Amino acid sequence: MNIATAFRKWLLLLVALAFLATTVFLWVSQTKLAEHNAVNISSLNIHDVNADIHDASDENLLNLAYQIADELNKADGITDGMLVQIAQRYDVTEINYIDQEGIIRATTYSDFLNYDMAGGEQSAAFLVLLDGENEYVQSYGPVSYNASISRKYGGVALANGGFVQIGYDTERFQKDISKNVIGVTRNRHVGKEGFLIIADENGVIVSDRNGGEGKHLDTTGILQDNAALLAGEQFKTKVYGQRSYCMYQEAEGYQIIAVMPQSEVLMSRNMAVLITVLMEMLVFAALFRTTFILVRRLVVDNIHQINDSLSEITDGNLETVVDVCSHVEFEELSNDINATVNTLKKYIADEAARIDTELAFAKAIQHSALPSTFPPYPKRKDFDIWAAMHTAKEVGGDFYDFYFITNHTLAFLIADVSGKGIPAAMFMMTAKALLKSYAEARMSVEEVFYNANNKLCEGNDAGMFVTAWMGILDTKTGEVTFANAGHNPPVVRHADGEFAYMKTRAGFVLAGMEDFPYTAQTLQLEPGDTIYLYTDGITEATDANNALYGEDRLLELLNRHKDADAETICRVVKEDVDAFVGVAPQFDDITMLCLKYNGV
Repeated sequence: MNIATAFRKWLLLLVALAFLATTVFLWVSQTKLAEHNAVNISSLNIHDVNADIHDASDENLLNLAYQIADELNKADGITDGMLVQIAQRYDVTEINYIDQEGIIRATTYSDFLNYDMAGGEQSAAFLVLLDGENEYVQSYGPVSYNASISRKYGGVALANGGFVQIGYDTERFQKDISKNVIGVTRNRHVGKEGFLIIADENGVIVSDRNGGEGKHLDTTGILQDNAALLAGEQFKTKVYGQRSYCMYQEAEGYQIIAVMPQSEVLMSRNMAVLITVLMEMLVFAALFRTTFILVRRLVVDNIHQINDSLSEITDGNLETVVDVCSHVEFEELSNDINATVNTLKKYIADEAARIDTELAFAKAIQHSALPSTFPPYPKRKDFDIWAAMHTAKEVGGDFYDFYFITNHTLAFLIADVSGKGIPAAMFMMTAKALLKSYAEARMSVEEVFYNANNKLCEGNDAGMFVTAWMGILDTKTGEVTFANAGHNPPVVRHADGEFAYMKTRAGFVLAGMEDFPYTAQTLQLEPGDTIYLYTDGITEATDANNALYGEDRLLELLNRHKDADAETICRVVKEDVDAFVGVAPQFDDITMLCLKYNGV
């Protein structure tokens, strides 16, 4: 039997017995009016509580800021150690002292030292304290440098013209204002029978007229799913077993939920439609049940069978066969799907073979662009150099290079392009060619980076970038002139010592910002000294438990083989990383270069 004929037969009966249009219109209009009134009442109550929480939070944070500012005003000098002690005493997470120029001169976080507050939107807002304002508070929320950390910041002007900025995290923030929050719902009603619930960001109730403090919000019947709910929008659920209209809003890390019983909200609507509903309720129930059963049996059940098969296909099982033949339409649909899957399987097989061939060519081209003959200069005894690259995919974004600029000056470098695969490999080839062309033009190392950076910024719509470390060795004197564009610090060993990380300040990455100035630095190598360059694919290699290989493990390994030649060092590092990672897949490209200076 044709499905259209079967459905049409029952649909005529259902249409004849449907609710009268006037009843539906009355029901809908009265419901919307009642819900609109509930929204207004809930919004007003939430707004009042929100204001109370904000005021309490700002007052507590500013009180701490003024106390700390008094101590700093009396101090002869402000140091990082002093701020650390004050932070511990006042139980705050972060303290920064900012001078009259807007620069952080002392801090509990060493990474922030000498940071220009004007450099970020969140920090720049505090510069009003240098323009005559005495205090400033930011709302509780994620910090700009790490969206997973939430913090509240406040600042107070100092007597010397600068200001102090303090911040505390969720635990201290909620402890400070909990006494203001806990009792806020006790005497407040939403409508006649409604009430407010306040929960922290973990969903634990901190204030509830029904005595739910300390319990999770789920125990009330309100599911904490902020991704599916929009703040300020009304939703319906059961609260303590009673159907209710709810609305929530976030304030300083808390969730304020207004609850109104559905019976109270819809009382006016129920009175308006009571007579009509009583007369037609039985008919409506019968129609609903009949329609549901018919649609489920004739359409939904078959659609579910087809969807189950399609889910298996979309999950990758292309051997699944759709077999729904209860009606002509579903039988034809099943056959069409099966034919499409068979065609798709053929296309996938052909495309996979083509991609494998092209990737093999790409890998061969990329590796051929790097020096691969070792030792590269067998007649040179004044230095020993070795390098290796192991890509995470068929092609990668890491690269190394070395070449003579003059008879006694050797350029050597290592770099890491953001991303992986074909895009990174293409960007890598461009970057490598630019760096080499500028170096062979006898430019200084900082000029090489400056010009390459500007060239790579042109048309960089994909937003890719390169970290790089490049050095130019004078083989007669052992002096290395180098520059660092956001790359890992090299590991250096002097002949009479052990390997150690070079403590230098890195510049900005290449292709990140036009006209960025790079600074050249020097390193004096003596006969027997070794310099080891690497990419983060080594230190950030992870095992099956997501543990990092780490810088300490690399340093320890190098010092166990500190007297080895360049080739041996590269080989033992790769072997140790492989042993550490075990069965876990390689996450990132692994590239390294080792140079040992022997002297003239």
